[in-house]
Formats: sequence, C-alpha cells, structure tokens
Amino acid sequence: MKNQPRMRATVATDPDQRTRKAMTGVLSELVENVVSGTWPAGELLPAEETLLEHFGVSRPTLREGLQHMVAQGLIRSRPRAGTVVLPQSSWNLLDPLVLEAALRHVRDRKFYDNLIDARMLIEPEAAAQAATNGTPRALATIGAAFADMVESEGRDTESWSIADLTFHTAIIEASDNWVLRQFIVAIRAALMTSFRMTNRASQSHEQAIEMHRKVHDAIQRRAAPAARTAMQDLIGLARIDMDRTLS
Repeated sequence: MKNQPRMRATVATDPDQRTRKAMTGVLSELVENVVSGTWPAGELLPAEETLLEHFGVSRPTLREGLQHMVAQGLIRSRPRAGTVVLPQSSWNLLDPLVLEAALRHVRDRKFYDNLIDARMLIEPEAAAQAATNGTPRALATIGAAFADMVESEGRDTESWSIADLTFHTAIIEASDNWVLRQFIVAIRAALMTSFRMTNRASQSHEQAIEMHRKVHDAIQRRAAPAARTAMQDLIGLARIDMDRTLS
C-alpha cells in the first residue's frame, strides 16, 4: 500500500488565521483606546505610520480595523482632515467589541438604566411567550439552568452568573420568537457583565433563588400572566442591585 501524502498542519501556520488573529488584536486595542477615553472624543487619532509601528501589522490589516471603527461610529475619517474620535452618542453599542469595552469603562448611570429598561420591555413578554410556546425540550433547558443556579455556592460566584445568563437566554429561546432571540444575541455580553456586577452587590442569595423559582415555575405550569409578572419582579430586583452597585 502506497504511503498516503502527509497533511501539513495549518493551525499555527495558516497565513489567513494569523491575519485574522492580528486583526482581532488591533481592533480590540483600537476600540479600547476610544471607549476608555485614552483617545478622547474630538481628538485626532495618531498618524497611520505611528499606528503601523505600534501594532506591527500590515497596512491593509490596520486599515481594515479602522474601517470597522468607522462603521461602528467610533471615528470619522475625512481627506486632509484626519481621523477624529466621535462621542459616545455616535457609537454602535450593540457591536460586541464596543459593548464589551463600554461595560468595562462607562460608569454613566443612564447607560445601565437603559439596559434594565430594555430588559423590562422585552423579557417579561419573552417569559409569557415561553410559557405559551415553549417545547418540552426548551422548558427542560430552562429547568436545567435553574438547577445550576440552585447548586451554585452563591451569587458572587462565576458559576451563578453563567447559570443566570443561561436561564435568561433559555427563556428567550423558548419564546420561539426570532426577534427576541436577536435581542439576546445583541446584548449577551451586556447581560453577563451586568449579572456579574449585580450579583456581587446582592445581599440575599435566597431571595434571588426564590424570585427565579417563581419565573421558572410559572413557565413550567404554562401560566403566561404569572410568568410575565414574575419576570417583571425579577428585573425589578436587578434594578435595585444595580442601584446599589453604582451608588
């Protein structure tokens, strides 16, 4: 039997993969510099040659990163005028990289109030729809996430935050509404970060378990109005915890 030709490993040597990795690193740092205020709104970005020397990447890679920044409303580039940093009001905060950086640096109370407001508008209805439309498998996923929350050692642990995110995600998935599903995809990073913040601030693990249990039980009973009300109460607790965190 003839020897088969050997396949060459591509994980570490694939030029496209190296380019993508470099692109991700460049873009992350560019976004971080704007969102953190290292490059304040209204100021010009460093010259392209300076950025090329700093990042050590090709000109196309750098320009691709800058184009993404333009698309997300972080910067504006004009011929002969240079590239200027735009204010937060122009940013696309639903872009995962922008949102992740904003959650690390933005301490504006309104920023977090808006997140809670959006959850209050969407998640109670998602819970009601989950109670009405959820398949047995979808409801089992919600139950498994709740069980993980119960088994966690406390609200200030990473295991709780992960289970909490899974619980809320599973409810929206169970709603069988593609618009609501897109919402959770858009703000998944924001939810995880806010859960970490509020869970550390919470003073009652038992209270949180009980409020999640009410949402869980109402959905499992197919009681849509009760599920809606229980989710409203749960997000109300999140607002209280966020107030405590930011005070």
